[in-house]
Amino acid sequence: MNEKQKKQDELPGQETLKDKDAECRKLADEAARYKDQYIRLYAEFENARKRMERERQEFVKYANEGLIAEFLSILDNLERSVEAAQARHEDYEAFLKGVEMIMAQIHEMLKQNDVRPIEAKGLMFDPHRHEVLMQEESDGHEEGTVLEELQKGYTLGDRVIRTSKVKVAKKSEK
Repeated sequence: MNEKQKKQDELPGQETLKDKDAECRKLADEAARYKDQYIRLYAEFENARKRMERERQEFVKYANEGLIAEFLSILDNLERSVEAAQARHEDYEAFLKGVEMIMAQIHEMLKQNDVRPIEAKGLMFDPHRHEVLMQEESDGHEEGTVLEELQKGYTLGDRVIRTSKVKVAKKSEK
């Protein structure tokens, strides 16, 4: 077949086998580049994820460092108070005053860290803020009213970190 006949056998717009082969190689090279980019990006992502996890664990581990340091100064005061009480066996008023000062210091530190006590006594029972430990029959109070707070509850900001343990009123069974 001569050259003229080959060109006549080809239809207009048809690619030759060489052109298709070249295009296939070009697409394969492009796919290899994309795959290499994907693998590198995936490795970078995994490294970043692992680094963030390590940083998060480190943050959690030392997040309370400032709070603990504040408590250590309070503990020092408490230890000094106990030592003073042991040395002077009869000065209970001074010991009591020292303990009250330490309690005030603790309450102030909690307040500065947005830790607040939960109000309970005289309020209606709230299952999100209170935990019922006891019930007592009472005609003078509406059912579900908190009669007594057995253990104080606290919030940190808007989050309850410990519910109040309470005794609530219930209707008398006659």
